[in-house]
Amino acid sequence: MSDEPQQQNGDPADPGWTPRDLSADAAAPAEQGTPAAGGKGTGKQRKPKSRRPKRTGWRRAVPTWRMVLGGILLIALVLIGGFIAGYQLVDIPPANASATAQSNVYLYKDGSVIARDGEVNRENVRLAQVPRTVQHAVLAAEDRDFYSERAVDVKAMIRAGWNTLTGKGKQGGSTITQQYVKNYYLGQEQTVVRKIKEFFIAIKLNREESKDQIFEGYLNTSYFGRNAYGIQAAAQAYYSKDVGDLTTAEGAYLASLLNAPSAYDIVTHPENKPAALARWNYVLDGMVKEKWLGPGQRAALTFPVPGPVKPTNSLSGQRGYIVQAVEDYLVRNDILDEKTLATRGYRITTTLEKKKQDALVEAVDDNVMSKTSKQNKADRNVRVGGASIDPATGRVLALYGGIDYTRQYVNNATRRDYQVGSTFKPFVFTSAVAHRSTTQDGRRITPETLYDGTNKRMVQGPDGPTGYDPANEDDVSYGPLTVRAATDKSVNAVYAQMAEDVGPEKVRTTAIDLGIPKDTPDLTASPSIALGPSTASVLDMTEAYATLANHGEHGAHVLVDHVTKDGESVKLPDRTTEQAVTREAADTTTSILRSVVEGGTGTAAQGAGRPAAGKTGTAEEDKAAWFAGYTPDLATVIAVMGQNPDTGAQKPLYGALGLPRINGGGAPALTWAQYTGAALRGTPVEEFDLDLEPGSDQTELPSDENTVPGTTGQPTRSPSRTRPATPGSTPPTTPSAPRTTPGGTDDTGGTDSDGGTTDGGEDTGGGDSTGGTGGEDDSGGGGGDNGGFFEGPRGTRAPTAPLRR
Repeated sequence: MSDEPQQQNGDPADPGWTPRDLSADAAAPAEQGTPAAGGKGTGKQRKPKSRRPKRTGWRRAVPTWRMVLGGILLIALVLIGGFIAGYQLVDIPPANASATAQSNVYLYKDGSVIARDGEVNRENVRLAQVPRTVQHAVLAAEDRDFYSERAVDVKAMIRAGWNTLTGKGKQGGSTITQQYVKNYYLGQEQTVVRKIKEFFIAIKLNREESKDQIFEGYLNTSYFGRNAYGIQAAAQAYYSKDVGDLTTAEGAYLASLLNAPSAYDIVTHPENKPAALARWNYVLDGMVKEKWLGPGQRAALTFPVPGPVKPTNSLSGQRGYIVQAVEDYLVRNDILDEKTLATRGYRITTTLEKKKQDALVEAVDDNVMSKTSKQNKADRNVRVGGASIDPATGRVLALYGGIDYTRQYVNNATRRDYQVGSTFKPFVFTSAVAHRSTTQDGRRITPETLYDGTNKRMVQGPDGPTGYDPANEDDVSYGPLTVRAATDKSVNAVYAQMAEDVGPEKVRTTAIDLGIPKDTPDLTASPSIALGPSTASVLDMTEAYATLANHGEHGAHVLVDHVTKDGESVKLPDRTTEQAVTREAADTTTSILRSVVEGGTGTAAQGAGRPAAGKTGTAEEDKAAWFAGYTPDLATVIAVMGQNPDTGAQKPLYGALGLPRINGGGAPALTWAQYTGAALRGTPVEEFDLDLEPGSDQTELPSDENTVPGTTGQPTRSPSRTRPATPGSTPPTTPSAPRTTPGGTDDTGGTDSDGGTTDGGEDTGGGDSTGGTGGEDDSGGGGGDNGGFFEGPRGTRAPTAPLRR
């Protein structure tokens, strides 16, 4: 048996490969087609490939079409990938702080600007508030295809980016959408990174906001020069008007400024007027081309020269005081809280009238500040506060807070730390009439009720002496005198007793009802309340006196007319009124306050040339002097205060304005008169129309059983109603019973030289501590030596009794 492997069929095996016979290969014929020895022919052999000739010379630098196509595809892929990545990665950011920063704008009633309280002069408006011609002017200047184009201008953007990269200058060249993105979301830096962000944000923004929304944002964020951001601020800065009042020509000029704000301001750069005029014409011609303006209208327009550059409207002068008072008003009345107000952007129209505000400032300057001297040490302490209210509406028409908010920060019109003095006394009498109060021997309290005006007379209560015996000014004793005369002379002894007769708690309630805040410091229910130890503000007192002028009908004062933000109105509370006291109580008080002006301590107020009622007042130690008064159509209070400018401590006014003393009948009354006359100039003179308390013109004598006003009894006469056609100081009826009276009162025939001063001094009635002279009556003065008539029991003087006039 053979050792060779056998195939299953008996066929020789095909090993699949055999060792190559190199010698046979070498012996093979070189020519193609010749059969090898012992084998068959293999046919023709393939020709070898021909190689592409190598590129030489300049052809080597030219890319092939394959390279170009590949490069294009690669670039497209990179751009598409970059766009997708950028679109995904770049979000619309929150607005930058400078874009949203605005000022709170404070306006007079007529719309003129009082102040702005923010560093950025911007006030947002709605697009609907911008006239269509002004909108078209901006579009003609900046982007005429804005409403039809895409969000970005790729060509302009590439050009701007290339120029920036190659150092050819920082370039703009973007759509309004892109400019808005730059203003509102990014910043003004010209970098490639910012351009890339601007591109993606603009695309996203265009998908999320309407064209109108974007255009509105652009108008509110663009810079126009003169520190004016936004079209509204620009309208005020260049033409002193609201954007809604701009003409087509003015709007075109403001639109021109967007291209070069500072350079095109022809007031600050008059040399650039030709360029500014050319830009203005370009804008108007563009409006005509876009058919937004007719050729005839275009031809009729003349270049609108802007107004002068106004200095930064800071909080100097009265502006800061007004802003402070308005903000306090908004917060106190729950209109806006402090944090909300601090976000700014509010447009606040006040009730203040510019004419009256200017008149009040001028009156204070003429009668107080112009009389101060740097050489007089006491004049350093002089402060003035003033407020004026329309009694019928409660609207605050003028405020005076101090010489300058940047020098004296405390608002003297609203501060509550100076005693109001005798300006509080009318509230005591009003309360007496409103509650039909009687003296303690039973006589109804009317203007002609007799009281004892003895200096340091002990106040008598139902149970006897109260321990309170206030001094009259200069320790003058008046003896018996009517309430009217006691009001004319501001006699402390009479009003302290009257407060006790009415009831101190009732007096306090009446004062609150008239408008004095219930949380006023030192508004304490005691007989001393009559002398004004409470520290109501000038504005508080004005509100209360306005209630008297309005026949007892009270409503809280109003300082703000309208508040808006971004065109949306903020709801203001409705003002309500109520009859705080009866009309008879208020009007009878007015009748005795008219007497103060006609022949009492407030005669200087006659300088207003109007029917007037008022009351003087002096704080303890002469630290403040007041005059509070009103005509039928205007209530105003003026206070001169003493305060050390270094320590803030209250100081007496002795020696200030070159005078030994300052009292309410002097500088305050003179200021009141000048202001009132100027504020009402050109308006009809209104007379007081008064309904008086019955018996107001009849003198009530004490009963024979008890000559001291201190016990309760019944009135001795029946009351009667009077309503004078021309209200005034009604001469009291001379009682038949003989009595001694001090000189200078209305019912004794005494002359002014025998009684109170008439030169503006206050509360300095005639006589000395023993009663003084009796004028034309030879019986001598009253005081303590009056034959027992009206002298009451005396007691120990209460400690630290305040002196009020």
